[in-house]
Amino acid sequence: MDKTIELIKKAQAGNKMARDQLVENNIGLVWSIVKRFQNRGYESEDLFQIGSIGLMKAIDKFDLTFEVKFSTYAVPMIMGEIKRFLRDDGMIKVSRSLKEISQKARIQKEKMTKDMGREPTIQELADALEVNTEDLVMALEAGAEVESLYSTIHQGDGNAIFLIDKLEQKADEENTMVDMIALRQMIEQLEPKEKQIIMMRYFKDKTQSEIAKMIGISQVQVSRIEKRILTQMREMFG
Repeated sequence: MDKTIELIKKAQAGNKMARDQLVENNIGLVWSIVKRFQNRGYESEDLFQIGSIGLMKAIDKFDLTFEVKFSTYAVPMIMGEIKRFLRDDGMIKVSRSLKEISQKARIQKEKMTKDMGREPTIQELADALEVNTEDLVMALEAGAEVESLYSTIHQGDGNAIFLIDKLEQKADEENTMVDMIALRQMIEQLEPKEKQIIMMRYFKDKTQSEIAKMIGISQVQVSRIEKRILTQMREMFG
């Protein structure tokens, strides 16, 4: 730990050899995170390069007053860099057919809600559109604005701040570690089913449909629970 801190001090002071040594020492860490994002249609080498950018940002931004291991701080920085790349490059590539189903579903849902006096179920909507429920759920998930750690919590001067950025940024004051600790505590206080949903969605990269099948509830219920928890998170970090 002391050797790492010494290298970070030198790197932040502009010592290139110290920076290179830190990168070399943490290559395994970057690769371990890259493995979590395999089968996304990107070469592992490309994701490794993106992850390395996150590692270098972690070196530059690490606050030596934090009583935390450098690797603990670096992991969310590396993951955040890769996730931003995947999001910006179009991680979810929506097919034309799914887009069409999504558009038709929105129109049909409004019509049925007016006629029935309530929102239609997924099955009712699928029957009306003459599509299977699996395709409908995929279309709705793909067409909807993703409620996730990438939800915008502030928009100013043309630059959006996402919930994940709130956790990663190191401002002049020492808020970041407090936020991260608060988030962990909040997750620990969730009901077992709520905690299971959040862990599977954001730490195991499961879709709402996959989670619904695994825990035996509907995709709509998973969506509502997730949205409610994320709303609470925004309020906590607002």
